[in-house]
Amino acid sequence: MIRVEIIAELRRLHFVEKVNISELARRFHLSRPTVRKHLQTEGDPVYPTRKKQPHPQLGPYLDRLGAWLEFDTTLPRKRRHTAQRLFERLQVEGYRGGYSSIQRFVKEWKQARTETPKVTQAFVPLVFSPGDTGQFDWSHETVVIRGIEQVVKVAHFRLSYSRKMFVVAYPRETQEMVMDAHVRAFSFFGGAPKRMVYDNLKTVVEAIFQGKERRFNRRFMALASHYLFEPVACTPESGWEKGQVENQVGNVREWLFTPTPRFDSFAELNAWLAQRCEELARRTHPEQASRTIAECFAEEQGYLIPVTARFDGHVDDMRRVSSQCLVSADRNRYSVPAQWANQVVSVRLSADRVRIVAHEEIVADHARCFGRGQLVCDPWHYLPVIERKPGALRHGAPFVQWDLPVPIKVVRDRILKQDKGDRAFVDLLLMARGLGESGLETLEVACDLTLQSGVICSAVVVNAMQRLTEASRPQKLESAAGASIPQLTLEPVADCSRYDSLRGVPYVH
Repeated sequence: MIRVEIIAELRRLHFVEKVNISELARRFHLSRPTVRKHLQTEGDPVYPTRKKQPHPQLGPYLDRLGAWLEFDTTLPRKRRHTAQRLFERLQVEGYRGGYSSIQRFVKEWKQARTETPKVTQAFVPLVFSPGDTGQFDWSHETVVIRGIEQVVKVAHFRLSYSRKMFVVAYPRETQEMVMDAHVRAFSFFGGAPKRMVYDNLKTVVEAIFQGKERRFNRRFMALASHYLFEPVACTPESGWEKGQVENQVGNVREWLFTPTPRFDSFAELNAWLAQRCEELARRTHPEQASRTIAECFAEEQGYLIPVTARFDGHVDDMRRVSSQCLVSADRNRYSVPAQWANQVVSVRLSADRVRIVAHEEIVADHARCFGRGQLVCDPWHYLPVIERKPGALRHGAPFVQWDLPVPIKVVRDRILKQDKGDRAFVDLLLMARGLGESGLETLEVACDLTLQSGVICSAVVVNAMQRLTEASRPQKLESAAGASIPQLTLEPVADCSRYDSLRGVPYVH
């Protein structure tokens, strides 16, 4: 490309100084056709553009790239690849070219299939002080957990000054999930910001009034009061008021959920997400190019409100326990100790636990299930029932599904075949319960010893359990006052000759 100044000099020398074309070509190291063309140029030079861009490096990967883009058209918009993600995947395949080639190809590929014009908006740049504002939002992502593809709900947190982010996944968006996400996020950040900005989601906002006036959920306000932050709700349909976390949703989907990740459990997924949040904090801060996000967060952390205690993020619901010692919670049934049958208790739902509370005491604690129609039973809750009805031991759901150690299972099956075996095995369970937390372990060892002896009956198991519990008692007895019983300091010496003196004593009838 020849500069405009050179073209002007060419024209001046030719038309004013009368320098011929050959001399001009020699002086400026140009070809004669090029000189003739620019002698006819009076305005800005116009250069032809290529209608088709060559792809020397990308050429071998065009079919694969086109197949990925074609497959993306069958997916929801949120799960499609961006040009950057396609570039990273091609690098894994061996591509050594630049990102711009992929960007141009993707742009041309999409323009060939749609002509929808883009709508642009104008915004005002915002500035935040350290520790002043955090932003929250939900997104729906696709993951594979235990081989099953499912949509999970991901809670996003963003500190507006440092851009430090935290994400955590849940099966649902219920209120206990919202509160648990805040507990995890503030623990991750080491504190809470002065303000948190939200959409008008129902788990946070109960009613929307004129302007910024809102009525927040009472349970959520208890969370805000505990961590001392001020909740702020956006104007409806004005997501730009928390634009950082809105932008983060798209970035996280590209960085972490494309292609679809696979995990064995939610715990493994969330541990990986927390680790990736720490790794992504090593990126350069978008406004302070000389520092990383992690360095800015280290500065901001000192301005956060300290966390003094963990908030118990749960919701309560009063329920009646059925005659089968079951209480319904979130479309599943959980067992309760038999003494609470047909009584009203409080069901306390948290993100991962279901706790049953009666008279201000936790009487049952279960891991929470998220399916439908599932039965979660603790067999120990039903011991008072089978003490009166031992026949229920054979087909009772809590005992059929009980995952007992192998020695106990073998002994149980043998005892149940004996006369009055139901009652005998129930007595063994009652004896194990009387030993406290170590009862089941003691029963397992006793059953193992019984199997080694070859004589399998409840009496042998009871004897083994008694010997095991006797062996665990302290050998040194103590008095009621706590002092040790006195010991002999001078032990008597045995003298058998004293018995010979008795031979001379006459026997009295």
